[in-house]
Amino acid sequence: MLTHDAKTVAISDMKTVAIIQARMGSTRLPGKVLADLRGQPVLAWVVCAAQATFGVDAVWVATSVAASDDAVAEWCKSNNVAAHRGSEADVLDRYAGAVKASGADVVIRLTADCPLLDPAVIAQTIRLRAVTGADYASNIDPATWPDGLDCEVVTAETLLAAAKEATRASDREHVTPFVRNNRARFSAENLVAPLPGLAAERWTLDTPEDLALLEALAGRLPGDRPPSYLEVLAILDREPQLRVLNKREERNAGFALSLSTEKLDTSRRYDRSQHLIDRAERVIPLGSQTFSKSKTQLPPGAAPLFVTHGDGGKVYDVDGNQYVDLVSALLPNVLGYRDPDVDLAIRRQLNRGISFSLPTTLEMELAERLTRHIPCAEMVRFGKNGTDATSAAVRLARAATRRDRLIMLGYHGWQDWYIGATTRNLGVPAAVSALSHLAPYGDLNAVEALLKKFPNEFAALILEPMNTAEPPAGYLQQLKDLVHRHGALLIFDEIITGFRWSIGGAQARYGVNPDLACFGKAMGNGMPISAVVGRADVMRLMEDIFFSGTFGGEALSLAAAIATIDKLEREKVTDRLWAVGGELMQQVRARVAAAKLDDVVGLVGAAPWAILTYKDHATASKEAVKTLLLRELIAAGVLINASHNVCFAHSAGDIAHVLTAYDHALGVLREALDRGDIERRLGNQVIRPVFSVRAAS
Repeated sequence: MLTHDAKTVAISDMKTVAIIQARMGSTRLPGKVLADLRGQPVLAWVVCAAQATFGVDAVWVATSVAASDDAVAEWCKSNNVAAHRGSEADVLDRYAGAVKASGADVVIRLTADCPLLDPAVIAQTIRLRAVTGADYASNIDPATWPDGLDCEVVTAETLLAAAKEATRASDREHVTPFVRNNRARFSAENLVAPLPGLAAERWTLDTPEDLALLEALAGRLPGDRPPSYLEVLAILDREPQLRVLNKREERNAGFALSLSTEKLDTSRRYDRSQHLIDRAERVIPLGSQTFSKSKTQLPPGAAPLFVTHGDGGKVYDVDGNQYVDLVSALLPNVLGYRDPDVDLAIRRQLNRGISFSLPTTLEMELAERLTRHIPCAEMVRFGKNGTDATSAAVRLARAATRRDRLIMLGYHGWQDWYIGATTRNLGVPAAVSALSHLAPYGDLNAVEALLKKFPNEFAALILEPMNTAEPPAGYLQQLKDLVHRHGALLIFDEIITGFRWSIGGAQARYGVNPDLACFGKAMGNGMPISAVVGRADVMRLMEDIFFSGTFGGEALSLAAAIATIDKLEREKVTDRLWAVGGELMQQVRARVAAAKLDDVVGLVGAAPWAILTYKDHATASKEAVKTLLLRELIAAGVLINASHNVCFAHSAGDIAHVLTAYDHALGVLREALDRGDIERRLGNQVIRPVFSVRAAS
């Protein structure tokens, strides 16, 4: 293992070249790279910043062979700046040519539309890659710096590999996505900004409005050296009205446009996933910690089995494939991956510590928020997953009523009291299973029959207030009245509906308050946290029963939950989930009907969590129909296993991609059913359910 001194020697032996991407043919602002900025072309500002950066051995400009870029080449020649000319459209190939021409070992990728680049930020990114030994380092993934301070540092070997292997048009136009997406192959690091909120700043040049802001800033900055980003911030703090000049522009609009115009690619390979599952299964049963994330729930041999990272509404697998993610980690990711507000809260708390010897005030701060938003919540206790919360609620109900039996309507976790009533009851004592009774959702008579069959024996009825269908009119209130007449408590399992149906859960949407309620999943936007809430008189029994865990007050998850709930309230997130999920549901149903497949494929449930259903066809089982549909959706770049788990970060482009994928997948399914050969094509390679917990009405 290298010592710090040895690493320093190795770093100094590597030729580090800044290569600036520059061309005149901008769509929205032609000629921008040579636009005048206080007497100097924009390109000169970028070259100056690169030359002033500690650790840079040479500066090159990579422009194209197009006649329109002769002006760039001439400027470089006149100013003694090395230049390489290559393909106009294939920018990755142009970079590869510049790498070879310059003899670089390490490449700093800069773009000529960022005149306010800070040499100190570039130098830190160079150093980050060097000391970590990463193949790639940047300050953009995720973005925490102003748009316009973008810097990427990549080894020449890595960039040349990308140039040789990348096939997507967007990968070749934008140079580094192939590297960033292939995290299992190329190690990556990110330089996080030390100040919060910087990602909202826009200092890049792509529109006339951007140029107006940059001209205003340039006139206020010192002219004898590249500016520090702190100097730019100081100007904007003194004159905040300047930010209005380009406030409506979106970050990375060009990349989003490239993705939207690409032809649908269904040629994904899963070789690395298949290799890794063999390795994982040697030490992990099923190769996964979660049944619903395991290979059993995906098309055999035709789906990713491991991911490397996520961003917004997308996720990336170990083979470098990109997907719009409609699983959302089984619904925790209500805001999306790497949400900047939640990530900031986690980083801030990480600086203070994770788990402590006494409670932190975060516990009461989060509990106060829950009691403010959730109608039934008078007191709160925290757990780490949904089963913690539902099991705590069941124990409270048994303590409050001094009864043992339970009625259950839905899925409620893996503990004995629930799973013992299902076909997955291996290992559960028969005496425990005998106390748990399943009943169909929406059937009051079935519940009443159980209550009468075992009078004065039921502690509680626990249900998901909604899953595959809206509750019948008056059903939830009538259910509450019924169980109360028989001396039992009503528990809402809002692990899924909480913070999706509304910030107060389904109980707030439907106007019925249970005695106890369980929340989790979306509560921490991916961090492990859950809560049982309810009436104070029942919750105070927590002081007598034993519900206690070392990590109940773990601070990172508490901080994440506070940030999540505050953003849900501030940004009206659940309104967007209903809108986006509703539009997706409507459009998919229309496509299913147009393909004449509504006899075998359906969508039930609610917009924030629409569930796919399947029926047998004359030539194929419902399991085969499901397997083929999911296989083709995944091949088209949509990660899905059972439902539309939409999140706040899903963009219009993401949803458009999902609909294009459905067009493809439904077409394949229709053709296969018409030929009658689905079962033959799939063989026995179909998805089998773990067990059935929610019957579609």
